[in-house]
Amino acid sequence: MAEEDGGERTQDPTQKRLDEAIERGDVVKSQEVNTWFILAGGCLVLMSFSVRIGAALQTTLRGLIANAHMLRTDGGGLARLVATIELEVIGALGIPLMVLTLAALGGNLIQHRLVWSPEALKPKFSKISPIAGAKRMFSKQALANFVKGLAKLALVGAILMSVLWPQRHRLESLLATDPAALLALTRSLSLKMLGTVVAVLAIIAALDYLFQYRQWYEKQKMSLRELKEEYKQAEGDPTIKAKIRQLRHARSRKRMMAAVPKASVVITNPTHFAVALKYERGMAAPVCVAKGIDAIALKIREVAEGARVPVVENPPLARALHATVEIDQEIPPEHYKAVAEVISYLMRLNRAFAG
Repeated sequence: MAEEDGGERTQDPTQKRLDEAIERGDVVKSQEVNTWFILAGGCLVLMSFSVRIGAALQTTLRGLIANAHMLRTDGGGLARLVATIELEVIGALGIPLMVLTLAALGGNLIQHRLVWSPEALKPKFSKISPIAGAKRMFSKQALANFVKGLAKLALVGAILMSVLWPQRHRLESLLATDPAALLALTRSLSLKMLGTVVAVLAIIAALDYLFQYRQWYEKQKMSLRELKEEYKQAEGDPTIKAKIRQLRHARSRKRMMAAVPKASVVITNPTHFAVALKYERGMAAPVCVAKGIDAIALKIREVAEGARVPVVENPPLARALHATVEIDQEIPPEHYKAVAEVISYLMRLNRAFAG
């Protein structure tokens, strides 16, 4: 316990701690997930838009070559020519580039919500310090990333080799192949290689994300002291809260005792329970102005006797009223009859004494 109080982080982080880390820009981020989304977007672009892009660019280039002798290359003409080519290229590549941009954004958004953290933009000496840079370069994380990169490179290389090796005889004859057929073959092989790589990298990306999340979660763990401090900030200091409750209870008891002399009757058990009721003509039902058990019950009885308030011993009624009625509330209807009998009895006694 002493070690935990000293700062050893063994406690799971609270949701508040995780939210604060995200607001600082400290989020789970796997580069493998980003790479997979970009490759998957590239594969989608190649499957869906490559033919249209090729046709559009072919039309543009064919028109330039066929009408080269008619093109004006002076200042104004050259500017218009460049602007025309730019518009046609943007028209051909606009949607594919948008798909790749959305894929790059999706790779980040799927890992964490959109975060804007000014703290991440603040200059830090550790980012430009050669010593800190050397520590990062030769850290366990850097070594793990290096080994992971080599393993991924070897795996992708093996996949590409397994795809291209059966096609080695066709690749040798590409030099003598018609360009139109060459483009179709290149597209087919590219889709096959990209599809295989995307399928394998999906597994790598999922495993890497789980690894990065676990590291991030471990980094957010809290010591027992930090957990207690956060609880104090969220709920307030328990010592101060207990003191406030004690003061409120004392003030409430003082107001309650001040209301006892105004009561019409105090019903007791005879020492364990005491309930002071007030009833005046015009009231719908008697109201409880004070109640208590043990020491408070004795105090209520003492104050009542000192103020000449009638004290009636009725254990069942005292227990029932204490359990069902709160201070400044009317008694429940099920106790009307019993309380009415007590008050009627007291009224008859008052009339007898008055006579």
